[in-house]
Amino acid sequence: MDKWAELRTAYHVARLGTVSAAAEALGFHRATVNRHIDVLEAELGARIFIRHSRGYALTELGQDVLRVARKTEELTEDLAGRVKGAGSQIEGEIKLTLLAPFAAILMQPIASFRAKNPNCMVSINVSEDLARLEYGEAHIALRAGPKPDHPDYVVSSFGRVGFKLYAHDSYVRRLGRPESEADLQGHQFVVPQSLNGRQPYLPWIHEHVRPEMIALSCRHFEITHSAVRAGIGMGFLADHEVQGDPDFHRILTPNKAWSGTLWLVTHVDLHRTEKVQAMLSCIRSARQGSVAQIG
Repeated sequence: MDKWAELRTAYHVARLGTVSAAAEALGFHRATVNRHIDVLEAELGARIFIRHSRGYALTELGQDVLRVARKTEELTEDLAGRVKGAGSQIEGEIKLTLLAPFAAILMQPIASFRAKNPNCMVSINVSEDLARLEYGEAHIALRAGPKPDHPDYVVSSFGRVGFKLYAHDSYVRRLGRPESEADLQGHQFVVPQSLNGRQPYLPWIHEHVRPEMIALSCRHFEITHSAVRAGIGMGFLADHEVQGDPDFHRILTPNKAWSGTLWLVTHVDLHRTEKVQAMLSCIRSARQGSVAQIG
């Protein structure tokens, strides 16, 4: 299909949501944008957009078109950057996705990346849902749990993260500190809302925490941290989240089963692009210190 200009136009319409915004970004007239969409849909023999009062929404075919267009745009920008020369700075945007407890781990690498590439904006999506890298939802993902097995993903180990059961000082003063699993009767817990997730400590919760022992359940890690800090219940936190805070008390003997591997994940099509490699280099250079903090 020889419709690269039309494909690029469709990408901007999908990204920005309206013909007007895409026309302004591309420096085209609205009629040109509409014509490009019509030509592309005629070439494909199906709709890629559903028109509605608020703009354009992608059809299922449109999602596939967007995936191809996004990769094409990324690779074209990367090629243009390389043509400018090795000394030129990386521009545009690089998108990272991760779980909230691990955000602090990446702040120093991001600061290092930005110092070298001030014209490249870093965008972070904190989500417990796995980003679809094949659809360009992120350039780099930092994930915990089993090794991702998608055939188009490039996966490398970042080390291990340790979780332990913690209680705040206010909780311990109110309800005491259990010394063993036999002492858990009468204690309260803050747990994930879904007990079918990827956290390595979930099997222990299934086995030892009965429904009447749950004081609060939540979907987001940052709320778990706030709830444990407020003394609502005991909860599992990553070691680096409470490091150096004397108000948090470790409960029970640490269990190796509560730790898990962190994975750096990229898509094979964008793995070798200049900005992805630059960010990965910054992240890996900080790996030794990060793993020491979270192991």
